[in-house]
Amino acid sequence: MELEAIKSIAAAAAIALGAFGPALAIGMLAGKGLEAVGRNPEAAQKVQTAMILSIAFAEAIAIYALVVALAIKFA
Repeated sequence: MELEAIKSIAAAAAIALGAFGPALAIGMLAGKGLEAVGRNPEAAQKVQTAMILSIAFAEAIAIYALVVALAIKFA
C-alpha cells in the first residue's frame, strides 16, 4: 500500500474516532439539559449557560482531533 493511502486512512480514522466521543457527549449534554429545564423551568438560564459552556469544551476535543488528522494527512 502506498504511503499517501496510509496517511489518508489514518487521517480518516483519527477524525472519525476523535469526533465520536464529543458527538456522544454533546447529545447527552443537550438531552440532560432539556430534561433539567423540563423539571425546573425557573432554572433554565443557569442550566443553559452551563450546558453551552460544556458543549463548547466537548467541541474543542473534536477540533483537536481535526488538527491531528490534518497533521497526519499533510505532514
